[in-house]
Amino acid sequence: MFRRFFNNFFINPFIIANKSWLRYSQKIAMQMLDKMEQMKISQKQLAERMNCSQQYISKILKGKENLSLETLTKIENALDIQILTPETASA
Repeated sequence: MFRRFFNNFFINPFIIANKSWLRYSQKIAMQMLDKMEQMKISQKQLAERMNCSQQYISKILKGKENLSLETLTKIENALDIQILTPETASA
């Protein structure tokens, strides 16, 4: 009971950090969707290019995946886009 009261009235630092990476994940998903539309490729085709499942691409495109550097690099290569920049790498 106390825990629920506490969580309702105080902000958990983990939630704030989580919202921060979720924001980036959503921006990346939008960038991917725009490029996929431009290239006229499906989730299945992107999955083949990235050597992963279509289900994983679907999760990424929902903007709720915590993406690894390896996955970000695969996205960049598959879609010929730049996600990681010197500015984001030093932040």
